[in-house]
Amino acid sequence: MGVRPAKRYLKESIEADLVEKMVFVSGPRQVGKTTLALQFVGAADTRHAAYLSWDDPHVRPSIQRGELPAGEPRVILDEIHKYACWRNLVKGLWDTRAPGTSFIVTGSARLEVYRRGGDSLHGRYHAYRLHPLSLPEAGGGREALDGLLRFGGFPEPFLRGSERHWRRWQRERLDRIVRDDVRDLERVREISLVELLADALPQRVGSPLSVKSLREDLEVAHDTAERWLTILENLYVCFRIPPLGAPRVRAVKKSQKLYLWDWSAVEDEGARFENLVASHLLKLCHFVEDTQGHRMELRFLRDTDGREVDFVVLRDRRPLLAVEAKTGERGVSPAVRYFRERTGIPAWYQVHRGTKDVVTGGVRILPFSALCAELGIP
Repeated sequence: MGVRPAKRYLKESIEADLVEKMVFVSGPRQVGKTTLALQFVGAADTRHAAYLSWDDPHVRPSIQRGELPAGEPRVILDEIHKYACWRNLVKGLWDTRAPGTSFIVTGSARLEVYRRGGDSLHGRYHAYRLHPLSLPEAGGGREALDGLLRFGGFPEPFLRGSERHWRRWQRERLDRIVRDDVRDLERVREISLVELLADALPQRVGSPLSVKSLREDLEVAHDTAERWLTILENLYVCFRIPPLGAPRVRAVKKSQKLYLWDWSAVEDEGARFENLVASHLLKLCHFVEDTQGHRMELRFLRDTDGREVDFVVLRDRRPLLAVEAKTGERGVSPAVRYFRERTGIPAWYQVHRGTKDVVTGGVRILPFSALCAELGIP
């Protein structure tokens, strides 16, 4: 049902960087990292000689010995972070490469976290984070937005457009993350409890996250629940955003909000739309960081009286804009008016799923597609 993008949004930036650096591409499992990487070697599938996967037991010994396919100017090293000494290996391959050889390193985990010791790779690579399809990548328009809300932004279920396929895909993906990736990368014995934690997260989306409540439900220590949450963050299952401690509004400073990389797992309609908006804004932040080098942050505003604005985007520690997500075409939220009068945030948006586009009281109420165009979300 969906529109297949002619090319993913990172392709041009990666192409330019491969001239002089290695490129690391991380992101959630099945987000399209391998498909993107194969485009740089002109391959249709993973049978190409330039594609080397650590998950392939027949290829693994060759990777460990540092053997590269002959005559391939670009080599893909997939899931190499699962090797304990991967940084030393990649550094050696880079430093002893033939002239004109470049590397694309892909992984379904945060590569900066899973360093596993070893020599520094500083100055040898640029890193990118690949996100699910956004509304602009999906073709824009109401039909594309409905498809993203229903099936999520991962290419396979979105393009297939089948409820049955989406349900099976979602369950199989989470099983592989919890039972394969967690096992490969972390020392966790209670895999079944981590699975229960992952199943509980969709009900927590959009609200202040209580680790205390989670650990009570799982009957584990607070530190254990926090560690498991961090593991799921590192494996691109979820992400948390902190509050903005703005002056003059008695802002909360400790509570965090949680969202999923696969927003289609969120049952509540309002929370699912809020999650989709959060994911698009995070995609923008990561894109600007990875391509331009600015420090980008996604936060939210909440005061001790419970007033809240969903998102604030910061660049180099300075607030750029605030976004409130509403499913309907409503008037300006009282919390938006309150915070706008008391903070120095220069631009305010209230986004919805309809067609209304007006400015009232310094706040632009606009469709989600218009927000994507306004902010340049890739």
